Amino acid sequence: METFQILCNVAVIILALYYYFTSILNFWKVRGVRGPRPIPGFGNSKDILLRRIKLGDYMIKLNSEYKDEPLIGLFDMREPILIVKDPDLIKDVLIKDFTTFANRGYSIHEKVEPLTQNLFFLEAKRWRTLRTKLSPVFTSRKLQGMFLMISVCADHLVDYMGQLVNKNEPVECVEVMANYTLDCIGICAFGIEMKALSDKENEYRRIAKQIFKPPVKGLLRLRLKQFSPRLYAILGHILPDTKLNSFFINLVLNNIAYREKNNIVRNDFIDILRELKKHSDKMDFDFTDTLMVSQAFTFYAAGFETSSTAISNTLYELALNQEIQDKLRKEIDEEYAKHGSSLLYDNIKKMNYLEKVFKESLRKYPPLINFTRVAQSNYTFKDTEISIPKGQTIWIPIFALQHDPHIYPEPDVFDPERFNEEAVRSRHPMFYLPFGDGPRNCIGARFAIYQSKIGLIKMLRNYKFESCEKTKIPYERNDNTFIVKPKNGIYLKITKINRT
Repeated sequence: METFQILCNVAVIILALYYYFTSILNFWKVRGVRGPRPIPGFGNSKDILLRRIKLGDYMIKLNSEYKDEPLIGLFDMREPILIVKDPDLIKDVLIKDFTTFANRGYSIHEKVEPLTQNLFFLEAKRWRTLRTKLSPVFTSRKLQGMFLMISVCADHLVDYMGQLVNKNEPVECVEVMANYTLDCIGICAFGIEMKALSDKENEYRRIAKQIFKPPVKGLLRLRLKQFSPRLYAILGHILPDTKLNSFFINLVLNNIAYREKNNIVRNDFIDILRELKKHSDKMDFDFTDTLMVSQAFTFYAAGFETSSTAISNTLYELALNQEIQDKLRKEIDEEYAKHGSSLLYDNIKKMNYLEKVFKESLRKYPPLINFTRVAQSNYTFKDTEISIPKGQTIWIPIFALQHDPHIYPEPDVFDPERFNEEAVRSRHPMFYLPFGDGPRNCIGARFAIYQSKIGLIKMLRNYKFESCEKTKIPYERNDNTFIVKPKNGIYLKITKINRT
């Protein structure tokens, strides 16, 4: 009898688990959305979890298999995910019906991870207020004011590269460019000379590395958060990232205190935060110190990592395509010949081929694989009978769309002419979204573009970039990072250009 009861209990548990893992699997079928058949417990994530395929490649595969479908339904474990790939529907999500899709849906753990309260992760209510207040930092006028500071950082980059070239060894570009962009952000946003290029043991760079390459404890925290956000909210405090949190809290609060004490005004990112804090009583939420610091954290983190990777990816493609590199250098030299060594903000805007090259680099290597949005109410897609419930997660597969051969023929070929005027007019604008679109696009996109372009201009004017025995061909993406970046860096042969 006892054995029978045990067997019954086991059967009940098995049936309960089976129901738990399978009850959701008809979610897309009953809504008339096509997609790959899910596996109980894994959904459509098995091969990704087992590292058999990278997420970006899987998105490309799905996009090809369901090329005529405007929407694709799949499952991330048990969670139903809707992939929106029709450009008009993407426009509805990002722009026309933005109020329905204002949330990105990332979990925020204010006690465990106070720095997640930033513009990228925040829910719509706090995001909307802070976005409006912080946007003035990134206007064209502000960028013009930052131009000289960025240019000085780029000169330091050129000098530092000269030291590396003299060693006559391949140069790992991602690390070098990360130090350059960190110096730019330090002086432009925080009023601090971080000296990441000149100091290998620099604390600012060491902390920055931990954001995207966390230590073992950080990886455990990340995995726990991915598999069980609710459990993470309860147990996450056991593995707190106190060093990272403390560093940024001290960086911002000490900076503000110093400026207040010495009556320093720079009209930069820190000063905007100071003003927000002074007038926080006018906000309809509590503008805490950690909420304030979180905004500085996201600018610090996203600004140096995405830009340094974009510069490095561009140099990689130029090294593999010497005729494109020569053509771009010719345009740069011609602009210098017109204006002398005093390159100005407006001169860069006139470099049309540089614009094409950089856009093609971001086309081939966008910062993210997918954009995520979450419906804040029930929603029916235009000209379809497909409806989704409130809380539904949506992925916009930007990496797959920017590698779609029907949109960009031979997508693995680096071709800047994809962005000549005629080619751009022939494509739907939603097929090129490296920085997103609509109200929740990347707030620092213009800053990222200009610090990248200034760095590229000064590097290409002084150095030639070529592949070498350590250059990874073909390019291999790192599937352990949040953004699209190379797996083991980018090694190039760099030669000084002698000008007489």
